[in-house]
Amino acid sequence: MLIRHIFLGLCGLSAGFAVSAGTFAFLIAIGVIPRMIGKCNRAAETMHFENAVILGGIFGNLASVFPFLRFPLGPLFLCAYGISAGIFVGCIAVALAEIINTFPIMFRRTRLKTGLFWVMLMMALGKCVGALYFFIGKMAAQ
Repeated sequence: MLIRHIFLGLCGLSAGFAVSAGTFAFLIAIGVIPRMIGKCNRAAETMHFENAVILGGIFGNLASVFPFLRFPLGPLFLCAYGISAGIFVGCIAVALAEIINTFPIMFRRTRLKTGLFWVMLMMALGKCVGALYFFIGKMAAQ
């Protein structure tokens, strides 16, 4: 029985390593982390960015594997976490869309030359309003 538990634990650990390696390789390949560092003009703190991403991955995995663990940090921490997670997911989505040239092709086909900032801002606000409608509105209850 103990051998089974050890074997299952090692299988889960190795599968977790494989998935996390693939996730971080994907983040590096689409250029999310280097682009965030470049936009912030903080090349000297590259290790801090990388450590933050790794710690976020570790704590996210722990929260998904052990959902019964509670962190009594209050609603302020929950708000900060929600904003940070939304920014991270948004960065990944935009970076992936940029890699496959979604936005340049769409703007070229619609002959849109001015106001690109406003189009991107409205897309982000629409995503935000839709998420708020889902989580606050009646859609989450279904």
